[in-house]
Amino acid sequence: MTGITSRLRLMVAALIVITAGGVVRADGPLLTRRADGLIDMRLPAAGLLVRYTLDGSEPGRDSGVWLAPVEVPAGYVLKARAFAVDGIPSGELATYETPLDPGSLRRLSSLVPVTQNRDWRTYDWVERHAAATALMRQRPEIVMLGDSITHFWGGDPPGGPRNGAAEWDRLFAGRRVVNLGYGWDRTENVLWRLTHGEFDAVAPRLVVVMIGTNNVGINTPQEIAAGIGAICATIHGRSPSTRIVLLGIFPRGERPNAARDTVVEVNRLIAGLDGRDGITYLDIGSRLVAADGTISKEVMSDFLHPTARGYAMWAAAMTPALERLLAPQSAPARE
Repeated sequence: MTGITSRLRLMVAALIVITAGGVVRADGPLLTRRADGLIDMRLPAAGLLVRYTLDGSEPGRDSGVWLAPVEVPAGYVLKARAFAVDGIPSGELATYETPLDPGSLRRLSSLVPVTQNRDWRTYDWVERHAAATALMRQRPEIVMLGDSITHFWGGDPPGGPRNGAAEWDRLFAGRRVVNLGYGWDRTENVLWRLTHGEFDAVAPRLVVVMIGTNNVGINTPQEIAAGIGAICATIHGRSPSTRIVLLGIFPRGERPNAARDTVVEVNRLIAGLDGRDGITYLDIGSRLVAADGTISKEVMSDFLHPTARGYAMWAAAMTPALERLLAPQSAPARE
């Protein structure tokens, strides 16, 4: 592949054919590098979909569907494979690698937008994205943005458990609200969604953000905080008038543990965003924990996802901030 900046490789069992333009063809996805540096894809046959990864793992059922041209930052390897709709692989593995220049730093994985499908047994990520994008075009007043902790509360779009639907309806009665919580989402998945249709030409009055628990154990606290900061910056950049309630990540696990320690450090870091770009930081995690440091199953059934009682506690803790930020602006004084 001499003469091109990035190396494009397609791993096949017996045959590799390289065109003059640097495109590798075989019985699998056809990858090309566009003028803007993004990697585009064409399927060898109709009726298939492509799943891909950027972390070096082999694409499988848990991997995100290719929905748009993909950015492959320096130091990352894109792997893509075609699948039939029933999840059976079809064809060979396509690989695209962007080398990292000596002395350069690899971009944090928490900042590299990518789709996912880790919770496919509960809901369809692509279908939820399509439904959420359609709802966002109706210009909601409030957006709840996050992972399964938000997803399983209630509201629209439907799909997956609804553990606190009654409390959701009470809290948001009379307001246009969209639930942009997706089970198993990490910061990088939210960044993909925000830049691929879910936050185009919209200006909600308020976005409530809680994300990052699924990055715990994968990224450092600094990396998770960077991803959360990038999400808030993306929202503010696309809608400067939107106010953001940034929630600290909820504690997890029945008793104090290493994951909770990571959460505490992430929350300490993101608390520094309070007051910037319309952000109000709010940490209500202590209200979900008993005096002895334990979390009750009555509050979180699996010590991660709130029960109806847990969602009621969340709503009560957040209500004062919502009322203040959604209050009508005072009329200007007359001269």
